[in-house]
Amino acid sequence: MRGITLRYLLLRLARFALTVWLGATLIFVIPRLSPSDPTDAILGRLAASGAGVDNADELIASYTKRFGLDDSLLVQYWHYLVNTFTFSNGYSLSQFPATVDDLVWAALPWTAGLVLVATLLSFLLGTLIGALLGWPRTPSSVRRSLPMTLVFTSLPAFMLGILLVYVFAYRLAWFPYAGAYSADVSPGLNLDFVGSVIHHGALPVIAVVMVTMGTWALGMRGMMVTTAGEDYMVLAEAKGLRSRRIFFQYGVRNAILPQITALGLALGTIAGGFVVVEAVFAYPGLGSLLYRAVLDNDYTVIQGVTFYLILGVALAVLVLDLIYPLLDPRISYERT
Repeated sequence: MRGITLRYLLLRLARFALTVWLGATLIFVIPRLSPSDPTDAILGRLAASGAGVDNADELIASYTKRFGLDDSLLVQYWHYLVNTFTFSNGYSLSQFPATVDDLVWAALPWTAGLVLVATLLSFLLGTLIGALLGWPRTPSSVRRSLPMTLVFTSLPAFMLGILLVYVFAYRLAWFPYAGAYSADVSPGLNLDFVGSVIHHGALPVIAVVMVTMGTWALGMRGMMVTTAGEDYMVLAEAKGLRSRRIFFQYGVRNAILPQITALGLALGTIAGGFVVVEAVFAYPGLGSLLYRAVLDNDYTVIQGVTFYLILGVALAVLVLDLIYPLLDPRISYERT
């Protein structure tokens, strides 16, 4: 690849592996710092459901042995690393006999679709708004009205989600308040199912877009201000090029590189921010799965979901780092 040496590629891959290993180690240690125990959560769920727990000691011993909780932390850590890096995360503590990977792969498409649509919409709208705010030739009426689109940026997404549910789901009944699709449609590639998915996902997407596009707008506005006085912009104006061409091909094109960097990171990390949003809308994605796992003190599910999120972030950073020379010819990792 142009601008990248073999030495840099190997070094970057080594950093990627180190980052993933450190992240995996942290998500093994942090849940175990909790004073509560997974077996206590299991007994609590049984008691809450009305099931008898007279043989609590035998039940605890059975679960402890089955999941290797009676092993030393070092042995547990070794088994965890082997399972994690072979993508075999074992069984869920709270939803046994379901496996962690089955739960993750069942939830992943919902979060992936929600994250992709919400992030891209937020990126496109925020970048366009920021570019117009930073462009000297933007009409004053547009410049005064655009900040009104960013008033929700300071709100947490889940609070805006609660407001949207109350107004548009309960009061107006325009949208459903929970789930990913209606119970009366058959999942598959058909118009009824696709329409139901879009209908159910509209409010979560709107909530995330409205609170995140302000960040994209502010970043793009700052970059547009810095490019407005560059020599190539002055030359383009002196050549008499149309304002639209100068705006997109000279202004936006040169200011957008940091935005693309942030976009790659956001695609990997925003799934973590969907935890409470998905819980508010009872959306069956990774966020809801992780939220339930934290409540149930389910070590294996917490580790599995978080590991995939860490892996997504690390991969996004790696890919962006390697394609930088293609995005901007001025960037090169070749040694001079």
